[in-house]
Amino acid sequence: MSAFVIARLTFREASRRWILWMALLLGVLFLAVYAIGFNEIHKDIQRRAGEVALLERGTFYNFMLMAGLYVVNFLTAIMAVLTSVDTLSGEIASGTIHTLVSKPLQRWEIVLGKWMGFAAMLLLYLVLMAGGVLASGYLLAGYLPANALVGLGMMAFNMLLLLSVSLMGGAVLSTLANGALVFGLYGVAFIGGWIEQFGSLLQNQTAINIGILCSLILPSEALWKRAAYEMQSPLVAALGVSPFSAASVPSPLMVGYAILYAAIALGVAVRMFSRRDL
Repeated sequence: MSAFVIARLTFREASRRWILWMALLLGVLFLAVYAIGFNEIHKDIQRRAGEVALLERGTFYNFMLMAGLYVVNFLTAIMAVLTSVDTLSGEIASGTIHTLVSKPLQRWEIVLGKWMGFAAMLLLYLVLMAGGVLASGYLLAGYLPANALVGLGMMAFNMLLLLSVSLMGGAVLSTLANGALVFGLYGVAFIGGWIEQFGSLLQNQTAINIGILCSLILPSEALWKRAAYEMQSPLVAALGVSPFSAASVPSPLMVGYAILYAAIALGVAVRMFSRRDL
């Protein structure tokens, strides 16, 4: 299948970009700082073992892991946009896309192949970063959050959602306009998620409705909130209060909506690129 050839070429091209290597370098730095900080907190908890109950220890570790994964979710979201924002629009503007369309390829194979190539690269980045955070907790304190694989799956869906939206914009808009669109939508979803969070704590239905509306515009924050819900500690689940866990939990229906949203965005990208005059 030609799409797999495009995917391999896209992966190879993306691996040569400085942005990827800088992200990996800074990611390793982040993991090193995170592991040192986690270890210091773990040693302090161990010194106070008689004062801190076992359930509270697990909650401290869970809080640290969720903080680390929160940063990882943000970094992978940014990477999904920055690496793919110009893959269609930039090649169209420079004329290099003609090299591909002149080959015996369907246009949908070009879009799908690029999506698969970037998806593979971003999934590897997520595994490295999230795996490093989870490994720090396990190796230093013997702690892993509940439903870690489910939570990481939600984070992966979030990344693929933003990738699909980025390709959709790239099939129609210029690189700068596409970047503004995707980051703008992500910002709306981000602030909407926090408004809904505070609305849930204060039982303000209007604020909750604003958050839900923002999640419908772009369900990226809803996927993170579901991931946080799946991985939260029992004490946090009982209290319902944490900066990194959701007081208002997205339903499985919202998760399904997010997956459908990503599929439709990719479908629109294929259709618009197929009809675009190059």
